[in-house]
Amino acid sequence: MQTILGPLLQGEIEGERAKDILQKCVHCGFCSATCPTYQITGDELESPRGRIYLIKQIAEGQQPTRKTQQHLDHCLTCRNCETTCPSGVDYTALLDIGRKWTDQRVSRRPFSEYIIRKGLSFGLTHPIILKGSLRLVRPLRWMFPERFQRYMNQPPLKDAVLASPFCHTRKVLLLEGCVQPELSPGINESAARILDRLAVTVLTAPGSGCCGALKFHLNEQASALDDMRRNIDAFWPYVTGDALECNGVPIEAILVTSSGCGVSLKHYVDYLKDDDTYREKSHKISQLALDPIEWLERELTTLQSLMAGSGAKQVFFHSPCTLQHGMKLHGRVERLLEGLGIQVDVGCNRHLCCGSAGAYSWLYTDTAERLRQEKRGDLLSGKTLSSKDIMLSANVGCMLHLSDGQHSFRHWLEFLDEVLIRRSGT
Repeated sequence: MQTILGPLLQGEIEGERAKDILQKCVHCGFCSATCPTYQITGDELESPRGRIYLIKQIAEGQQPTRKTQQHLDHCLTCRNCETTCPSGVDYTALLDIGRKWTDQRVSRRPFSEYIIRKGLSFGLTHPIILKGSLRLVRPLRWMFPERFQRYMNQPPLKDAVLASPFCHTRKVLLLEGCVQPELSPGINESAARILDRLAVTVLTAPGSGCCGALKFHLNEQASALDDMRRNIDAFWPYVTGDALECNGVPIEAILVTSSGCGVSLKHYVDYLKDDDTYREKSHKISQLALDPIEWLERELTTLQSLMAGSGAKQVFFHSPCTLQHGMKLHGRVERLLEGLGIQVDVGCNRHLCCGSAGAYSWLYTDTAERLRQEKRGDLLSGKTLSSKDIMLSANVGCMLHLSDGQHSFRHWLEFLDEVLIRRSGT
């Protein structure tokens, strides 16, 4: 797509970057076939191709409007279009640039919208604020709409310290994150127990926190980059082996049990490539960042021996967009589970987004709820759930969004940990 940058953007880093991305787009429209918002609305401007055209207009010097801002905001950033695109257009990077340009040029959002976005951006990413808020509202959750109760109706919060009881030579760092420890603390605990059985010690870095993804996609980009730098500083002694817990042995990986955060860490190298101080460190962090499946699939033989005789199981598995489109790990969790003798049902249209998308389900509830219902229908493919059915995913946001009062989604690591505990009795 030929693009001639406007005078204000000529020679600017972001302008040249956007131009390079725009020129890869051939306007074929393949992306529209897999875009959730286009499938719902049929509006070209609610498709990746339409949003790319809006960003092109801004790049060429046209003034964006409030409508431009809304169309860009409505994107779930599911990256399905990137999987579909035959030209390799880096749509997400372009969208981030377009959102930034639009917010800089459009007058301030309506006050109510501004407050909600600020509240989500900072309230959800600060554990102390989130923990205090949840303790206040959980007793009153019956007053909230059902879609919000899913995020409150979890087991009581516990102040758990994640630690492995044994000190193995092999060590990995585990990102604790911000939302997950408060809403589903058992995920990282299960990861630590599984890795301990594989003779790997799990460490956590004091001072680390939110990966930056939620703020970045809410266009709090400067604050998100600060969070990324803070994490790199917290991780670095473990990367070099200088942290006391490492005993001089550098970590082998940074495992991220929420796929939404995993995508973010794997792209630190892109987010910070213009930062002279953090460029090289961010590259190393992105190299070390792994989803648990990337580690555990190497240990399939050992896991098979640990699970021998555990009995066949059947599960439903929802693969988050961040796992299959963001990290390109499509089908790998399913193959691991099947390799352990577990029957996995993925339903139909598994490439489509469930509507969670970080803070999206709080901002655009109607669209998110419609996508949620469609995803549950696709996953079950006409089947009726029983109380014994097991529903799994790989991202805490998707898990909470897809759950209901009768059937809760769990992380596949929690399920695997449970099977191993039953098998060994410990």
